[in-house]
Amino acid sequence: MMKQERILFVTGRLAEFSLRGVLDKLAPRVGFEFEVVVLNVQVAALMHVPLIQRRLTIPAGIDWVMLPGLCKGDLQTLTDHFGIPFKRGPKDHFDLPEYFGQADRPPKDLSRYDIEILAEINHAPFLTEEEILRQADHYRENGADLIDVGCVPGESWARTGEIVKKLVDAGHRISIDSFERSEVEAAVANGAELILSCNHTNLDWVSRLGVEVVAIPDVPSDFESLHAIVDQLTKQGTPFRIDPILEPIGYGFAASLERYYRARKEFPDVEIMMGIGNLTELTEVDTAGMNVLLAALCQELKIQSVLATEVINWARSAIGEFNHARRLVKYAIDNQTLPKHVDYQLVMLRDPKLKELGSEALENLAAQIRDPNYRIFAEENALHVMNRDGYWKGTDPFELFDQFQAANPKDLDASHAFYLGYEMCKAMTALTLGKQYQQDQPLNWGFLTQAELSALDRRREQGEDTQCGPR
Repeated sequence: MMKQERILFVTGRLAEFSLRGVLDKLAPRVGFEFEVVVLNVQVAALMHVPLIQRRLTIPAGIDWVMLPGLCKGDLQTLTDHFGIPFKRGPKDHFDLPEYFGQADRPPKDLSRYDIEILAEINHAPFLTEEEILRQADHYRENGADLIDVGCVPGESWARTGEIVKKLVDAGHRISIDSFERSEVEAAVANGAELILSCNHTNLDWVSRLGVEVVAIPDVPSDFESLHAIVDQLTKQGTPFRIDPILEPIGYGFAASLERYYRARKEFPDVEIMMGIGNLTELTEVDTAGMNVLLAALCQELKIQSVLATEVINWARSAIGEFNHARRLVKYAIDNQTLPKHVDYQLVMLRDPKLKELGSEALENLAAQIRDPNYRIFAEENALHVMNRDGYWKGTDPFELFDQFQAANPKDLDASHAFYLGYEMCKAMTALTLGKQYQQDQPLNWGFLTQAELSALDRRREQGEDTQCGPR
């Protein structure tokens, strides 16, 4: 038999019990042997290269050493000093199964996509020039390929050409969303490359402007009118794509889906567009999952473009969501794999999985603590707060605060009280939504997650003592 790798895991005192529990299950499954060395620090995140170099003794027969993911410093220094490889593991030892499962696999390539995003600036005439440019930049930063200038039906905007030129000069590709002839002609004259939309009401003049148009039926249910418009555009040599019109739920949604299937069957070589805002803007629900389903439908039907917008608050990140969704479904379909365990950027409300210490490990941890620093956990439908003075758990953070404050009233100054209140607020949010809470780390909101400087890192930046850990 081949000799199994022997790995040394380095950790702090408080993580030893739960780390050994993870490794006892993981090592036989993956096929390695292990030893655990506990350095004389409470919290593994406090480790750094000079400290490890001074304190670590490596047992005989170790092939390589894994350090906690938050360990600071250049690991090559340790490799050179000890003569065996040092590697950084995940930030959380509960992620070791994924680490070993993915260690030899290349990262998923999510750079590819087929579907173009047109992001509409809704009711552009009501906005200032600065607001229009800011929205356009925001949409482009979040994945939009074209910026659609949305005009107001029944009105004529004298500044259409001027605004389109400013957007083009700023490096944006532009489409114009209007049936008003003066607006469309001014937009095209100033660089708009696509006109939304074309039916029998404007076919006679819009088809002669020399740019691509989006052909739509005269009314959504009249699919035959779309055939007639396509025939005329083809005869005139006008470039076009078609949009059979996605209807909102309650107004023919299922029937409109059937029209897209029919369009792909009857126009196998024609580019198709789908206006997805009729679903994301007009359905009172979080939009990330909806965008994945819409992207999957578009990918399977070879619908090459979508029109999206971010008007209503629940759809405020819809452009970025579709940008991630189109990459995810492209990867899944190209690789004939489920869109699962590929990318977690659209798991936003809840987390992909929860990692819990469990009652035994929490009790063990509480019994080991010898300092006044508070540790906070959110699991088993309760908050758990512990330090050397006690272990408190419950579902009401105000009651818990009163309890541990009474245990040592002199220990809580204003800054520590603020810190604990902030952390317990995050912990309660995590419990409510089914998210993973880790003290001193931001909650994971998928691609919307905001980087957060931990209390420990703040104290490091300020030159304060960091041996005490978060309080």
